[in-house]
Amino acid sequence: MNTMTTSWIIFALVFASALVAMLARKVLPESDLSAESKDVVRLSIALIATMAALVLSLLIASAKSGFDLRRSHLAELAADIVVLDHDLAHYGPETKEARALLKRSVAATVERFWANGPPSPVINPAYSIEALYSAVEALSPQNDAQRTLRSEALSTARNVDRRRALMFGNLGTSIPMPFLTILVFWLCIIFASFGLFAPRNAIVTVVFGICALSVSGAIFLILELDRAIGGLLQVTGAPLRAALDQLGGN
Repeated sequence: MNTMTTSWIIFALVFASALVAMLARKVLPESDLSAESKDVVRLSIALIATMAALVLSLLIASAKSGFDLRRSHLAELAADIVVLDHDLAHYGPETKEARALLKRSVAATVERFWANGPPSPVINPAYSIEALYSAVEALSPQNDAQRTLRSEALSTARNVDRRRALMFGNLGTSIPMPFLTILVFWLCIIFASFGLFAPRNAIVTVVFGICALSVSGAIFLILELDRAIGGLLQVTGAPLRAALDQLGGN
């Protein structure tokens, strides 16, 4: 289920909780709606609202931190790719095939994750970092300078592989579904308590709708930031595209 669908379901549940509570008020005896009952409900809901607010703020902070971390990994990945290409260029014409493989690998990654549509689940093994690493490892240096460049290229290729794993190793959400379910349950209780003691009129209904939309929008933002790649709020592929423009392989 994508984040947009999840957010609309949450909106419907939260908004419906307020509306159902407004309707249920008609069938409740007056003793259940006394001032003492209202005070107890307000105190109880204040506790739940505080927990929900803390959880929402922590989730937003965590999702934003994860988003920034992936963006940083992508910038470092692009820098390592450019450095690797420079090392191979300085090695000599023997690395022409490896440089071409590097360029095709980067182009395939950009196409896979930042083309129109959802990310492709697979990538051509011939364009993988493993194939590039094997090509660099197969080089036969003829002097100390080439041996140094080959060693640095292998080290950089390992860094590229590690950063790629950090970036693309897990593209799903890291938020456990039970955690999100409990949060939505709390929100439904809060809105139900609002509807229970609210007057039945158009203004109140519109306000409940706006509040429910705001809450579901916050959860949508959390889920999108947590995904980072493949959603509406995805990490930009500009660093990799810029690196691709600098690569010299054909």
